[in-house]
Amino acid sequence: MNKLDPSPFIQAAKHAADYLDSIADRSVVAIASAAELRGALGGPLPDAGEDPAAIIDRLAAAAATGTTASQGPRYFGFVTGGAMPAAAAADWLVSAWDQNAGIYVLSPFASVVEDVVSGWIRDLLDLPDASIGFVTGCQMANFTALATARHYVLEQTGWDVEANGLIGAPPIDVVVSDESHYTIFNALKYLGLGAARVRRVPADAQGRMRAGALAEMLAQTSGPCIVTAQAGNVNTGAFDPIEPIADACAARGAWLHVDGAFGLWAKASPSRAHLVAGIGRADSIATDAHKWLNVPYDCGIVLTRHRDAHRAAMTLQAPYIESSDAQRDPHEYVPEESRRGRAVTVYAALAALGRNGLGALIDRCCHHARHMAELLGAHPHVRILNDVVLNQVLVRVEPEGRSGESPDGADADKATRAVITAVQKEGTCWLGGTTWHGMAAIRVSVSNWSTTEADIERSAQAILKAVDTVLSS
Repeated sequence: MNKLDPSPFIQAAKHAADYLDSIADRSVVAIASAAELRGALGGPLPDAGEDPAAIIDRLAAAAATGTTASQGPRYFGFVTGGAMPAAAAADWLVSAWDQNAGIYVLSPFASVVEDVVSGWIRDLLDLPDASIGFVTGCQMANFTALATARHYVLEQTGWDVEANGLIGAPPIDVVVSDESHYTIFNALKYLGLGAARVRRVPADAQGRMRAGALAEMLAQTSGPCIVTAQAGNVNTGAFDPIEPIADACAARGAWLHVDGAFGLWAKASPSRAHLVAGIGRADSIATDAHKWLNVPYDCGIVLTRHRDAHRAAMTLQAPYIESSDAQRDPHEYVPEESRRGRAVTVYAALAALGRNGLGALIDRCCHHARHMAELLGAHPHVRILNDVVLNQVLVRVEPEGRSGESPDGADADKATRAVITAVQKEGTCWLGGTTWHGMAAIRVSVSNWSTTEADIERSAQAILKAVDTVLSS
């Protein structure tokens, strides 16, 4: 009989501990090239299996130089959180347990954890009636929410979209903001609603949907309607005004979906909960746990007030699947059948933080973002493009100074992109670029639980050094 050899697990734990122990001090940029990584990891598949210890050592050695330090405190790209220790350790256990978390009878433990965590999330976000599902990320959370919306609005007309599809169905008006995230359009594409046939509502200078323009647009439509709003613009951090948007949707009888990939968690901060005022009126919400909640990839969450529509949109019974009437079958709320126990990592993160700790994490990141904006904005050739209301800072480098060249000039675009490249190569911190209203910009997102004031100041110095170097050349 084969007996489990625990040594690969012990060895992997040591490598992981060594990696995390140095994460705050190492270069944030990956050092190894693609060619070097292929040389270390590639080659033909061996005929005979290898020793697990050798495999673990080889992977760890390649990861040491081939990964970005996105887990560390000075990674400010893509609204990427770093997994908290309790959540990362819990994720190791999820892999070791190897449970299929789709059906209660396959894993009572995973089902109950998901049920418990769902209750915690409802309480945290003050959404007592929310039906919740755990998916891979906000892309699939948006997809699941909009699939539920599609079911609901067509059901009101007597059409069963799950049985009959969209051919011959009443057309659905989909209304989005000019600043909607691309995952909304991907979800619409997947659902057969079309990424390009939407009605677009203009946004203001910070990226907030204009609620008055939405109301005017809705007055011109009839029939089934879905509106998507946003809590936390991916560039500026700005929030659509949810209360007046909800008013307009209620008057029209439209489904309101809110994409709150990271901004939804502002609800956990007493000082920032006002940013999502009215969120309880949304019909559905999508968010990520692997962003600001700082759990490992991949984990997203979908919430909706319409439990029956949620299940109907996601569930198709098979005769061999033993469903439980008394217990939660997680697969009934998400597109996947076979799935890992994602809720376990959320359980670990929330238990480790507690209500107060999560609010403090949100506040700390927002404070760090404001401090970063202050340090960078003090430079005469740096302009902060956004009101820093959350954890996002939008930065532009202007060679002629803030009172000189127009901020949409080609020289400023060139300088801004050159600073991004220089910072990424230097390795003190990592940040990304974007295009905001036709202008090249630097995007700084402070989302990591371990970022300190010292990390912000060290990173700002490195960014400003790159600014001076670029401008002098």
